[in-house]
Amino acid sequence: MKMPAMLVLGALASLTIAAPTANAAPCSASGLASTASGVLAQASSYLDAHPGANDALTNAGSSGDAEGAVRSYFTAHPGEFMDLKNIARPLTSLRGQCGMSVTPAQLSALFDALSS
Repeated sequence: MKMPAMLVLGALASLTIAAPTANAAPCSASGLASTASGVLAQASSYLDAHPGANDALTNAGSSGDAEGAVRSYFTAHPGEFMDLKNIARPLTSLRGQCGMSVTPAQLSALFDALSS
């Protein structure tokens, strides 16, 4: 996964409408993957339709203060912040329900381990 995509996932997870499939236990790896994939698909569509937010998240990785750059953009665009927060809600709910969260660094480490 490229760094901008990891930033998007991190931003969405930290902001904290898909649900886990009926067959996936919500607190399992497959439940998390199902929920995350739905959230990421919705986020992708949303960001395609909102190029300012897309650019802010994409370019944050090249900023010395990625968190500050993202915060600054969404402070100036609170409607977009709320939209993305609502898109991320299933991950937030899962974190509360299961007592777990996955950081972008953890996902990156997993992908690195699986690609070796």
